[in-house]
Order: sequence, then structure tokens, then C-alpha cells
Amino acid sequence: MKAQMNLGQVGTMARNLVVIGVMAVMMAAAGSASAQPRATQANVDYETWLNQQVRHSLLTLPWYGVFDNLGYKVQGNEVFLYGQVVQPVTKSDAAGAVKRLEGVTKVVNNIKVLPLSLIDNHIRLAEYRAIFSEPALSRYAMGVVPSIHIIVDNGHVTLEGVVDNAADRNIATIRAQGVPDVFSVTNHLRIA
Repeated sequence: MKAQMNLGQVGTMARNLVVIGVMAVMMAAAGSASAQPRATQANVDYETWLNQQVRHSLLTLPWYGVFDNLGYKVQGNEVFLYGQVVQPVTKSDAAGAVKRLEGVTKVVNNIKVLPLSLIDNHIRLAEYRAIFSEPALSRYAMGVVPSIHIIVDNGHVTLEGVVDNAADRNIATIRAQGVPDVFSVTNHLRIA
């Protein structure tokens, strides 16, 4: 009888081990399935962090100003830069600042250096005075990097940046169009 009991206990233990093994496999499968979203979440968190770091790096460039426009796109560990700048050093500084960020494996620098032109320089200054001397728009000139950027390329003006409302956006267009020697004005101002 004792031998039968031991055999019965062995059978029960074997069944329990099989059940435990099946449960372990199921838990491992569930664990790997839940690990996938965590990895995806880590990628999202990294991209969010990298977006913030790229933005900060570009805004703190020493030569970045009201007559420049910089944009970027983050895809995984790669950063794509675009926009227009007056000085070539701003283009190279932007790429260098982003390359130094942790985890960045590739920087594609599609920033355009605007052509040197005395007429464009006069238009830039006239646009600056026309837009920011308007009392409704003067607050947008505050800070190190104004929220309205004036891009002049061979007599064509593009307004980039952010304003508080549609009225300010329209006033900026009207003021920009009033500057002499301008061929066209394109308003890309976004409303916050």
C-alpha cells in the first residue's frame, strides 16, 4: 500500500509539475507581450525627451534670431533639421548642437542659408520696424528669441512663428505688406 501511495503521490506531483510548467510558459509569454509595450513606451519617452532637448539646443544657439527660422523632426535616434538662416555659422552650429545630444545617431541638415543681399538686409530691418512698432505686436519682440520670425529671401517675405490670435496674425500680414520693395508676403504664423 505504501508503494501505491508513493506511486500516486508521484503521479500527482508529475501532474502538478506539468501544470506549473504550463503556467510558467503562459506567464513568460504574457511577460514578453507586456514587455513589448514597455519598450515602445520607452521609445516614446525617449523621443519626447529628445524633442525637448533638440528644441532647447536650437533656441539657445548664439546666432539664432528674429531673421532665422529653424525647425526639426525627430524619428527615433535621427534628427532632421530644416528652415532658413542668415548666417552659415547658424546652420553648422545647429547641426553640431544636435549631434552632441545623447543617443542621436544621425543628423540630416536641410537648413538653407539665405543669399547675401543688401536689399534683403534693408527689407529685414524695415519689416522688423513695421511689425514690431505696431502696439498690438510689440509684445512679440520680447525675449531673446521673438515669437515672430521674419524670413527674407530675394525680396520675398515669410512670417514664421506663433501669435496669440487671428487679429494679431492679420495685423502682422498687413504691416509686412506695407514695406516697400517687397515682392510677396507669405504668412505662416500659427495661432497658439
